[in-house]
Amino acid sequence: MELLPIQKPIKEVSQIPLASNMQSSVLQQAEVQDKATQFQQKPFIEANTEEVQLRELTENCIIPVFSKDNEKTIAHQEFIEVAQECVASLFSDHNIATPEIRVSHQVKGRTPSAIHKPAKELLPHEKTQYYERMAFIIRIPSIVETVNGNNLSLIVGGVRAYNHENLYTKKSVERFKFFIGFQNMVCCNLCISTDGFQSEMRVGNHSELKGKMLELMQGYAMEKHLSAMQQLPEYSLNETQFAQLIGKAKLYHYLPKEEKGKLPNLMLTDGHMATIAKDYYRDNSFSRDDNGNINLWNVFNLFTSANKASYIDTFLDRNTNVFDFANGLKETISGGSNHSWFLS
Repeated sequence: MELLPIQKPIKEVSQIPLASNMQSSVLQQAEVQDKATQFQQKPFIEANTEEVQLRELTENCIIPVFSKDNEKTIAHQEFIEVAQECVASLFSDHNIATPEIRVSHQVKGRTPSAIHKPAKELLPHEKTQYYERMAFIIRIPSIVETVNGNNLSLIVGGVRAYNHENLYTKKSVERFKFFIGFQNMVCCNLCISTDGFQSEMRVGNHSELKGKMLELMQGYAMEKHLSAMQQLPEYSLNETQFAQLIGKAKLYHYLPKEEKGKLPNLMLTDGHMATIAKDYYRDNSFSRDDNGNINLWNVFNLFTSANKASYIDTFLDRNTNVFDFANGLKETISGGSNHSWFLS
């Protein structure tokens, strides 16, 4: 299969072109790196996750196997390392940050020598563990764009969730989620479009995984994604429309199946909507203006911020859905879209 080059962004003022040897100024790169450091303490996903280093996964976690034949799975750290190889090969002239890794759902075990010990008496070397779910991002801080005054940094990342695998059978293809998109450095929210995301990447080995990663990254329409995001600040909702949106979003999940099937999909839950409603008034960066109006870029970021409370295995699918939903609202305001139900 022939792989296409990544499309060049519309604007070349604030980012380094991908297919060029041009270098950004030392001052600009220093500014971007300072901002990356400033916002690094904000996680890109929250929920019940914790941060770990790649070394922790490599040295202190066992590797799950398919129980029928004892064949090993592709471990979390191997997934991340393959992604690093792909990023290094495609962005060799750019700064590449250390992976930011979040894990959840720890699975504990013990060595055979400690079979009769009470849990509280286990020594460190007698304990085993792995994490059922893992998400990571790798930021490329020298490739940036600005939307509505917010700096966006190019990122790649992925999710592995063993709960989506049947580990009680023989080895089969394994499932991964992988994406390329942008991260809003004001809040560390992810901005992912449909063509930069594959929700079920099925592979049998490292070579297949690497090939599909490269295919997705090289086919990513960066220009289209940036253009869609740059249009969002041009459209706004007034307070009544925003209240209608929140109310209809809550009703959406309780609609009769036939009626719901005719409407655009919205994956955020009532809990997310409560957070969005609160942040409409309180968020430091994306709340309403003095007249109660809120532009769609801010609405989009309120949605992606609320999505940080999602579990790892649903996080990326919901993030992509939110981007499509925000663009549907834009089309509705422009005069035509079946998203109009949410505003009527």
